[in-house]
Amino acid sequence: MSIDSLLNESDIRAFQDDGAAVLRGPFRNWVEVLAAGVGRNMAAPSADVRIYTGDEGTGRFFGDYCNWDRIPEYRRFIFDSPAAEIAARLMGSSTVRLFHEHVLVKEPKADVATPWHQDQPYYPVDGSQTCSLWIPLDKVPRDTSPEFVAGSHRWGRWFRPERFNKTPLNEDDDLEPVPDIDGARSQYRILGWALKPGDAIAFSYGTIHGAPANRQPTNARRAFSLRLVGDDARWAKRKGVTSPPFRRVTLAHGAVMDAPEFPLLRRG
Repeated sequence: MSIDSLLNESDIRAFQDDGAAVLRGPFRNWVEVLAAGVGRNMAAPSADVRIYTGDEGTGRFFGDYCNWDRIPEYRRFIFDSPAAEIAARLMGSSTVRLFHEHVLVKEPKADVATPWHQDQPYYPVDGSQTCSLWIPLDKVPRDTSPEFVAGSHRWGRWFRPERFNKTPLNEDDDLEPVPDIDGARSQYRILGWALKPGDAIAFSYGTIHGAPANRQPTNARRAFSLRLVGDDARWAKRKGVTSPPFRRVTLAHGAVMDAPEFPLLRRG
């Protein structure tokens, strides 16, 4: 299947202008592969796994990352799917590197919302050519889907990173809190879509986004999110903790991200 059949100019324009765009069906042939990988991941999570439960202790919100080197289904998708080529077109980049993958599973009755946040302040990477591909492995109703504040990637502002339980990632980081989006929804253009397995939401690391709880009584909301970077990405040493922590990376601040943790998926 050609890349032109998976992505059109309006998708690219929406990604660049709004900081988020929905792509219909580019990974429908990869859903079973990714679902098998997520099952393997949940059965044997990494030391960095995070599991949250709501106030009533019902369904879990499971999150884990940086497992691509030990889960064969993830490797197959990352290296063999059209994800890197799609990201290259969206970012306007000749090269694409893996930054990391992130699995996010909200089980049925998982009464845990994903708070509004930007990904960029969590990450030890600088650059404007960034792309996350959030790929649902289950049908996602609109009221359970991630939401995005259109154009927020162009505000030129960084907001304080928090864990998904709303505790700060780093105390006294001098960053401003995320605006109260829910308290002033009419002031923003908020994007969100009902999704089918194999669709994708592409978004910039700087785009403010969040997601409702999964209050569906029987249906899970499994998602595989692939984080990719382009030509201008550089390693960034931050004060305090980053997420992911990338404990083994020895790159100098400002270096091209040429390291085993960040394989090159597309050459210029």
